Amino acid sequence: MNMLLALILFPIASALLRGKDDTALLERLRSRDPDAMGELYDRYSRITYSLIYRVVRNQSVAEDLVQETFIRVWNRIQGFDQQKGALGPWILTVARNRSIDYVRSVDGRMAASSLEVERLEHPAMFANLENEIMNMDRIRSLKAAFEKLDPNQKLVLELAYFEGMSQTEIAGKLQKPLGTVKTWVRGALKALRDEMGEEAVA
Repeated sequence: MNMLLALILFPIASALLRGKDDTALLERLRSRDPDAMGELYDRYSRITYSLIYRVVRNQSVAEDLVQETFIRVWNRIQGFDQQKGALGPWILTVARNRSIDYVRSVDGRMAASSLEVERLEHPAMFANLENEIMNMDRIRSLKAAFEKLDPNQKLVLELAYFEGMSQTEIAGKLQKPLGTVKTWVRGALKALRDEMGEEAVA
């Protein structure tokens, strides 16, 4: 459920990041200003790590995937179209895709099989125990909000954020009109926002 919770948070976090004005930073990135890359990392690395870690549940893997995410952003920044979306949500999209790719990979499946033993043996895994405990109420609240969704809303969120499917792919899989799928997704996200408010972002 941790992965599903993390990926349910993804669109809500993305929606909130759309309000940021990164125009000047984007131009510096396109000019290949190395200081701009450092500023971008400072601005978005924390939320990127949070999303990735909640999917892969492995600190070192999450750190590696954060680095890969920002390298991809740096390499592909010239093709980013600001008219089609904001910079922050795009970074989270890259991070989400890298996380899904990892857990689907052979390496990801092998790492998952030994993760619980490593967690029990590694002291660093307990370093943020207090924060984890404080977050438990928020996680339980989000899970409760998710459980209140109707079956169609749950299904489209699971397909979108657990299996990484686009809304068009979901419509094809479910043999439903694309407009219907979009309505279910919008309704589900609105219900989660209404239920959780600012707490929906982790």
